[in-house]
Amino acid sequence: MLNEWFPNVKWDSMWEATMETLYMTTISVLATFILGAILGLLLFLTSKGNIWENAVINKIISAFVNIFRSIPFIILIVLLIPFTKFLLGTMIGEDAALPALIIGAAPFYARMVEIGLREIDKGVIEAAKSMGAKTSTIIWKVLLPESMPALVSGITVTAIALVGYTAMAGVIGAGGLGNLAYLEGFQRSRNDVTIMATIIILIIVFIIQFIGDFITAKLDKR
Repeated sequence: MLNEWFPNVKWDSMWEATMETLYMTTISVLATFILGAILGLLLFLTSKGNIWENAVINKIISAFVNIFRSIPFIILIVLLIPFTKFLLGTMIGEDAALPALIIGAAPFYARMVEIGLREIDKGVIEAAKSMGAKTSTIIWKVLLPESMPALVSGITVTAIALVGYTAMAGVIGAGGLGNLAYLEGFQRSRNDVTIMATIIILIIVFIIQFIGDFITAKLDKR
């Protein structure tokens, strides 16, 4: 049945492209979660009235986040070509897409982390301080646990955006479903290949959204 509807689809190539997309998405989501959480924590902790209040550092981090969050991803890939070549020795393949994916998504997620942390009741933080809790204890025992539903919800949105980024990266040779849809589908006028690649991307997005919503619901104490 599928072969009748999608006669031009080479299923081995489609499977390989799907694995490449999942690889790029998984690695970039993990790195984005870590880097974005660190940046978001620094933005929060160095802001006015918080533990590490420091206007200079806060403005520097904020400027970095705002700059890289504002650059369109397709332009960011081009700008990072020299850096990617220096780091990996190539700009082709799924590994070569990772620097742009992470640098493009981490600042976006950092703002979500900061927003999630700002939603925490300040009374909880003050109570921890009054009991003599160290900064590390406040971070690990108060800030992160209290904001975890927002952090998971934020990384879910970011992960879905990253799936779209991998498709754009594929257009310039990073591999994955975007690359397959463009080279085998669009350029050769094989609409069934493009449609099948799109369907698989949608399935990946729905699965990510379902998992994210499920974990957020489990963590939310309200």
